Amino acid sequence: MNFDLSDEQKMLAEQARGLLNERSTPHRLRALIDAGAEWDEPLWREIGEMGYLGASIPEEYGGLGMTELDLGVISEEMGRANVAIPFFSSIVLAADAIRLAGSESQKAEWLPRLAAGETVATFAYAEGAGGWTGSALRATFEQGRISGIKTPVADGGIADMAVVLVNNDGRPALALVVLDQPGVTRSRLDSFDQLRAHYAIAFDGAAAELLDGHAAAHAIDRLFDRAAVQGAFEAVGGAEACLTMARDYALERQIFGRSLASYQAIKHKLADILVGVELARSNAYYAAWAALNAADELPLAASAARLSAIGAFENAARENIQVHGGIGYTFEANCHFYYRRERTLALSLGGREPWANRLIAHIPGSQVEAA
Repeated sequence: MNFDLSDEQKMLAEQARGLLNERSTPHRLRALIDAGAEWDEPLWREIGEMGYLGASIPEEYGGLGMTELDLGVISEEMGRANVAIPFFSSIVLAADAIRLAGSESQKAEWLPRLAAGETVATFAYAEGAGGWTGSALRATFEQGRISGIKTPVADGGIADMAVVLVNNDGRPALALVVLDQPGVTRSRLDSFDQLRAHYAIAFDGAAAELLDGHAAAHAIDRLFDRAAVQGAFEAVGGAEACLTMARDYALERQIFGRSLASYQAIKHKLADILVGVELARSNAYYAAWAALNAADELPLAASAARLSAIGAFENAARENIQVHGGIGYTFEANCHFYYRRERTLALSLGGREPWANRLIAHIPGSQVEAA
């Protein structure tokens, strides 16, 4: 089975890489941090005009109707450039939730606006250290109102609306909430990643409507699996960027009259990073294929993709700092952009433990129940 990219997908990757490398430079990222900006709004508008925001949204709702792998190509380039935009929150999570579980009227109302970038959305699922599913969810939906606190919520300050994971009479459900209304309070949190703000959002009887999916639990599981696949592609892009950065520095840096790259220990570090990146990429390709062609294999494939990708990104980000030496720990070096993103991405969607449990539970013949 060949999971290589098609010629069209390679052209898409080259186009996206060219644009993002030009717009999302380290100088631009530092300028955003210095200005206290929560996102790169001009870049968001530009990629919206390019059609990237509607990549996986069906054509009848204003998107391009691309495949999971097409979207993965874009996600990988987003990770490579470390863009400061809510692509994962608004498109990978919120838009996909509406596509999977929304009614026709909900899709017609929201998906065209999300595809055009006119509306920014987020997906509020975490409740601090609390549970996220079933009766363990503390945020509740009752009679068209939501009450409870979601924290942390990525991009919660810039979002116009949110898809919220709620407890609806003891069962998990998804609800749409417009955030600019009475009964919604947003409080910014201290974020490790300065380019991605996180918020606590308190709902006190805020008006909401349920997504009209007939099998909400299945839709939620599928949403998280699909998000894990796209997060894996983003991590692969970030890990490969760290590898390139470390390699280039090692070739340039001179130690005792020799190139740093000539030392065997450095070669081994770079080789280990490369092995991890390629393993993660192969898992991501397989998971994207499973999302389109083998739904029963997706939970296992998505779990493997996520675990291998965040492991590869973690190793790449840390070793990149080590190869740079003392300068790698400074704000002036570019290593910290990727290290911060790696830490944030690794902790999103529940961290490693639930995905490791999900992986084990879906191995054929396993006696462990899925989380």
